[in-house]
Amino acid sequence: MRAHPVFGDSLIAGLLALFDFGALVTAIGYVAPSAVFLVFFLLIAPLVFRRKHPVASSYAILFGGVVQLFTHGDISGGLPIRPADLSLAVALYTMVAFVGRRRALVYAGWLALGTALWAGWRIGSTVEAAFLLFLIAVTFGFSWALGEFVGARRAYQQELEQRLRLLEIERDQQARLAVGEERSRIARELHDVVAHAVSVMVVQADGAGYAIKSNPAMAEAAMRTIADTGRQALTELRGLLGVLRSEDRSGTQWAPQPGAADLTDLVENLRVAGLPVRLEVAGDLSALPTGLGLGVYRIVQEALTNTLKHAGSGASAVVRVAQVGEQVELEVADDGFGTPHDLVAVSGGNGLIGMRERAGVLGGALEAGPNPGGGWRVRAVLPLAPS
Repeated sequence: MRAHPVFGDSLIAGLLALFDFGALVTAIGYVAPSAVFLVFFLLIAPLVFRRKHPVASSYAILFGGVVQLFTHGDISGGLPIRPADLSLAVALYTMVAFVGRRRALVYAGWLALGTALWAGWRIGSTVEAAFLLFLIAVTFGFSWALGEFVGARRAYQQELEQRLRLLEIERDQQARLAVGEERSRIARELHDVVAHAVSVMVVQADGAGYAIKSNPAMAEAAMRTIADTGRQALTELRGLLGVLRSEDRSGTQWAPQPGAADLTDLVENLRVAGLPVRLEVAGDLSALPTGLGLGVYRIVQEALTNTLKHAGSGASAVVRVAQVGEQVELEVADDGFGTPHDLVAVSGGNGLIGMRERAGVLGGALEAGPNPGGGWRVRAVLPLAPS
């Protein structure tokens, strides 16, 4: 009914109309046409739109109450209060819950004035009149209290939804920042690799220039080195396509970054830090292209760092790296029971966002998820030559 308020409010209005007509028929034996018009079109019909147009419907009901005040004797069959009059209490509740306390106070003032006029004009000062006034006061008081409760709940839900929207926006922004930072980091590292290769080419070219006359064989070897290094640099440059690089070059070193052959040292450092790690290698990792070796190293490093942080005490990990045909397959699996790694906020390039971005830059793919036997697993497949 919350999604379709008119349907729910129409149901309330219909039930109240049936209850009111039944009470009139029971009291006087019939329902006058004027009663049908007044009750349905002035007191009950506005309830249908009380949540879509709370102010207009509430004041329409109040107007119906005023009309009833001046025509009461003609249509009520002597009933002091009709079931349809409950619509006034519903209208007060609606004003408090959906409009606000300030405007609801004004509406309550009009209700109090109308009730006082009705009491003085229609029922006098008998004991019955006092009881009816007490009953009306209790009904309106209950309507106000219920409206306050529902209004406070609605305000809390709206605030909660707003916070959830803000958190979602913030999470998206953090994810974009993480991707940007990781791309910048990858670009800097690949730049270092290419810069190292170009430096080697320049040195070899200078040497070949000096030796071309005195030692042609040495010059020929230098030219072959230049060609091999250039081809390797071109392979690395393919990984730079589409990657945005930060202009901040602070800390840039003109030397290659760690590669796949350095995984032994990485694993040893993690063991010293308290994480038992077993390394299984198939193939000669030192022969991998520099950029690919760097990617393998960083993915394993970040996966093991996440294991160290989130797998819990007593966890261990296994790192498997193998060259299979024209691709490298790597897997990092742990047997921990800590927080799933993909639920942990990423920062500074760590986390699944960074690993997936790095694998994508190298033309590969990465998947991560719970291990069937417990723990967490990260698996990546990286081509030797990016397409």
